[in-house]
Amino acid sequence: MDYEIVEQKEKQVVGLTARTGNLDPDCQKIIGGLWQDIMDKQIAESIRNKANGYFVGLYSNYDFKEMTYDVTVGCEVTANGNPDLTAKTLPAGRYAMFRVHGDVVKDVSEAWNTIWALPLERTFTGDYEEYVSNENGAADVNIYIALKN
Repeated sequence: MDYEIVEQKEKQVVGLTARTGNLDPDCQKIIGGLWQDIMDKQIAESIRNKANGYFVGLYSNYDFKEMTYDVTVGCEVTANGNPDLTAKTLPAGRYAMFRVHGDVVKDVSEAWNTIWALPLERTFTGDYEEYVSNENGAADVNIYIALKN
């Protein structure tokens, strides 16, 4: 799978958070539930100070002993004006950016399976999906993986 190395500025993401992991049998249900909640409960529309119109799925606070991480589903913001939601900061740095086009569930999941198998020198400080567009289940998604300098 092709990718490009990009430099990213620090970003702040605001949204709903849950803890899960790749070995959790309910992982997909938990992540899907966050997406459903942010869309169905109109939380996304209530997020203040959005930096753009994209939705973000952020993976952070990796714990390799427990094989878990935090998942935050929300939006990038210019400033946090959302005290009822979780705020997470993505550090500035180098990221491998993967472009995915296709089914919002199947193709994004397959991309992650490929990414986990790649010999990238990851920092695990925060990896994220940026949903650029999604029409009738056909999405354009950029996946960013934090890399060591």
